[in-house]
Amino acid sequence: MFFSIDVHSDVAIYLQLVRQVKFAVAAGTIRPGQLLPSVRALSNQVALNPNTVARAFNQLAADGVVETLRGRGMVVRDSAVDICLAERESVLNDRIGVVLAEAWHAGLTKKQIRSFVDNHLRDLSDTEPAVLAVGAEPGDNGGVSSDNGGVDDD
Repeated sequence: MFFSIDVHSDVAIYLQLVRQVKFAVAAGTIRPGQLLPSVRALSNQVALNPNTVARAFNQLAADGVVETLRGRGMVVRDSAVDICLAERESVLNDRIGVVLAEAWHAGLTKKQIRSFVDNHLRDLSDTEPAVLAVGAEPGDNGGVSSDNGGVDDD
C-alpha cells in the first residue's frame, strides 16, 4: 500500500500519516529497527509539504513509536508494536462502535446488523489487505514499496 491521504477528511493530513504508520507497525509490515523513509523522500512520494511529513514524524517520536538515530534517520522503536496494537484496537473499536450504534438506532435488528457485517467480511475476504512496507536496508533510499499480506480468517 502507499500512503493514502484524504484531503476531504476531518482528520489532519499529518495525523493520517501517523495513523497509517502505526497501523503498519501493528500489522507487522513495519518492524522494530526498521527505518522510515526520509522526510524528503516521503514528501515527494505523497506530494505533501515536507513540514507536514516532519510534523507526522515528530508526532510518532512523541508517541514513542520512532526515535532518531544520528546519521541514519527515524527508526521504529522496539516498544512500538505494543503501542501501535493498542492504538489500532482503540481506534477501530471506536469507529465500529459508532457504525453499530447508528445501525441499532436506525432500527436494524441484531440479525440485520450481523448480516451486513458478514456480507462485508465476505467481500473483504476476497481481497488481500494492502499494508505499508518500508525499506530498511542499510543504504536504502527510504523509499516506500507495496507489500500485500495474506488474508487471515480470524
